[in-house]
Amino acid sequence: MTPPLPGPPARAGEPSREGRERTSRTLPTPRARRRYLIIVTVLSLLAVGFAFGLLAWDNPMPVGSDGFWRIAELRATNVLVMAVVAVCQAVATVSFQTVTNNRIITPSIMGFEALYVAIQTTAVYVLGVAGVLAVTGLSQFVLQIALMVGFAMLLYGWLLSGRYGNLQVMLLIGIIIGGGLASVSTFMQRLLTPSEFDVLAARLFGNVSNADASYLPVAVPLCLGAAALLVVGSRRLNIVALGRDASTGLGLNHRRETMRVLFLVSVLMAVSTSLVGPMTFLGFLVATLAYQFADTHDHRHVFPVAVLTCFVVLSGAYFVMRNLFYANGVVSIIIEFVGGLVFLFVILRKGRL
Repeated sequence: MTPPLPGPPARAGEPSREGRERTSRTLPTPRARRRYLIIVTVLSLLAVGFAFGLLAWDNPMPVGSDGFWRIAELRATNVLVMAVVAVCQAVATVSFQTVTNNRIITPSIMGFEALYVAIQTTAVYVLGVAGVLAVTGLSQFVLQIALMVGFAMLLYGWLLSGRYGNLQVMLLIGIIIGGGLASVSTFMQRLLTPSEFDVLAARLFGNVSNADASYLPVAVPLCLGAAALLVVGSRRLNIVALGRDASTGLGLNHRRETMRVLFLVSVLMAVSTSLVGPMTFLGFLVATLAYQFADTHDHRHVFPVAVLTCFVVLSGAYFVMRNLFYANGVVSIIIEFVGGLVFLFVILRKGRL
């Protein structure tokens, strides 16, 4: 029998061809697995460091004393809100980009934030300054989530069924509806008095201080439940990422899986937006960084990196702006500005949408 032809020589520092392991794992080499572990460890340490810094920095009481923990408990609400927003934005954006097969769009494109702005603006326009109080409270928070999820599912159910079963058409109509709501909101804002507009403007920027501790008993279970279902379905998302034809050929009901993912994404985005307000480019920024850090497309590895990255970005930005520059309100503006620059850079580099 003729012996097999010798393969190409191994590169310097690599094991020989006979000694190399053949595997189909997501992180196939020890170097790739070691790199991923280092990335996760560094992000985890940064997340813990910024979280502790937000609790302990400028705390007048000695560390470990009863007074220290009382003050830290008051600050812990903001840290928990950041964690909820990080999970919602990261998991929702990565999942949405997968089902749409587009790495430069975010769930915000479907009009969630435009609907939030329209609800807030309408309340102030109709009721005056008292309208801000009319849209705050646990029942109003739940109602906002229900309206956003209901709006999204009506849009998905209509545009992904029958002859309208086209995801690209759904995205375009979502942009149009979002633009229409934004125009109506802008018109009402121009009719407000300066004092009413000042009160409203504070609600229209994403800010952790917008959240109320009474919202968390509802927001946390919704966030963890929806995120857990998406993480558990990571293998199905890996198949969906192959496209409709390939996933159908592998036995997956592509339309049903897409509707399931979009529903969970709607819940996550509704919770995040209702809790802290609009953060348009945060999800895109985090998803882009997560794919670069994880260096894989397997959602089982991308999701943890995306959540950690989002929390580090949020908590780090708030820690720096709050304790070094004493400017809490500009954190979301800076995040949106950096996210917008990254968005333009990615589009210009790729040369297409």
